[in-house]
Amino acid sequence: MADLLPIFPLPNVVLFPNVFLPLHIVEPRYREMVADAEASDRMIGMVLLRPGWDGSDEGRPPVFSIGCSGVMTHVERLADGRYNMVLRGLERFRIVEEDHTGAYRRAIVEPLVEPPPTADARQVIRNCRSKLESMLAPAERAGGDPTIPSAMADEDLVNALAQYLDLEPLEKQALLEQPCLRSRAESLVELLEMKILMARTPGLSNVAH
Repeated sequence: MADLLPIFPLPNVVLFPNVFLPLHIVEPRYREMVADAEASDRMIGMVLLRPGWDGSDEGRPPVFSIGCSGVMTHVERLADGRYNMVLRGLERFRIVEEDHTGAYRRAIVEPLVEPPPTADARQVIRNCRSKLESMLAPAERAGGDPTIPSAMADEDLVNALAQYLDLEPLEKQALLEQPCLRSRAESLVELLEMKILMARTPGLSNVAH
């Protein structure tokens, strides 16, 4: 990572390693960020704004300290100066210190290296994968997302589901902050099981009344 990583804060987007994220860049300071990154190492760090943001583009509202770096794999500058781009997530990081001298946010960050899973952890992750596939199968039968590719690596699958499923930003942030793939997979399973249970609760409540 660069010594100072450009930071792009958003209220509803969380990036995960090895997952692709399309973005549309409108605000002038972040157009400058994209242009600078394109001329440098093409790296940008995505971070989630903390709750309480008032919707203003002014100032530097608080962000969660853990984010994910990404490399720009596609950049298109539009005629009016806006950008369309695609980031591919690289690795999680923790913000150590922000630099406030530029037009856009930059930070010194430390990478959060995830330990390779042990044999026991790999078995837990495989079990979680089976549960995830089972829980998502009804949506597929109802015309939802296609079947999970069997050739997709466990890590890529867990991270892709964490990013692409219809979860609240704070739920995604909690998944990103999990220290390893095993705990992220287990947390994702628990989260989806809770959502399934909650979806069934109103019907049960009506019967009880």
